[in-house]
Amino acid sequence: MLSDAPFEVPAYLLEKAKGLPRSRMAVAGADNEIVLESVRQAADAGLITPVLIGDSDLIQSLSDVIGWDIREIEIINTNGEAEASDAAVFLAAEGQVHAVMKGYVHTETIMRAVLDRDTGLRGERRVSHVFHMTIPGRERVLLITDASVNIAPDLKTKVDIIKNAVELSHALGNPAPKVALLSGAETVNHSMPSSVEAAEIIEKAGDFGITGCLIDGPFAFDNAISPEAAKIKGMGGPVAGQADILVVPNIETGNGLFKMMVYFMSGLAAGVVLGTKVPIVLTSRADPPEARFAATILAAIVANAANAG
Repeated sequence: MLSDAPFEVPAYLLEKAKGLPRSRMAVAGADNEIVLESVRQAADAGLITPVLIGDSDLIQSLSDVIGWDIREIEIINTNGEAEASDAAVFLAAEGQVHAVMKGYVHTETIMRAVLDRDTGLRGERRVSHVFHMTIPGRERVLLITDASVNIAPDLKTKVDIIKNAVELSHALGNPAPKVALLSGAETVNHSMPSSVEAAEIIEKAGDFGITGCLIDGPFAFDNAISPEAAKIKGMGGPVAGQADILVVPNIETGNGLFKMMVYFMSGLAAGVVLGTKVPIVLTSRADPPEARFAATILAAIVANAANAG
């Protein structure tokens, strides 16, 4: 770590979580001490009613280790990552749970189950991932998308990525998020396809059904988040320097951006998968407990918004 500031769960997320009905959440790969501790934290906070999926004997043994009484919690015994992932997705597809959490299973394993065309959780839109980014001591929230699922999204995929992120922003209480389409510069350059696509999306946003937001681009990163940089470069409009959502051109850009915020600034990266029938908490084994907890709050908020809708 290049920053020694402690990670912080955003106070506004904790406030939003108060009073929400518990969301029933399937945990794929709950047979791991760190995962169980994270699940217990969310359960004790009144956010979720977990369904623990994995090796039942190991789950019980580990619950004893951390001192968590799980006698009233449903446990589904499975053998291996694929079986645990399939079981979690089945519960979600059948409407028996409101959200899914990736526990101690590999991302590709659970996403294979999620994306299965016959038994998975595909919705009407392309599935995408959003990182909810916050910095200790600062109120600003940045949503970065997509840094984990879509490698090199085409124009149609980017439209769905935008819609998914805007819906998350609405669920978090921002009725008109400012969306910045990132590229390598703020001008259209035909040698830089992301700038061309950004311009087309802006021109046809209404035709593409992009509503409930203010959207502009292309933006270089500095012009999207810094009012000073935008002013110096003569960029106007409500999005310049004020972005709430950063739509990256490819997964490499997004992955590098969020990790720089984590390791240079102690940014808290809470990741969720959207565009699915239920939200999915997609954690990494390297994630701090705060990120897991914040991502679970996000999924609970999204699940409750969907149920209310």
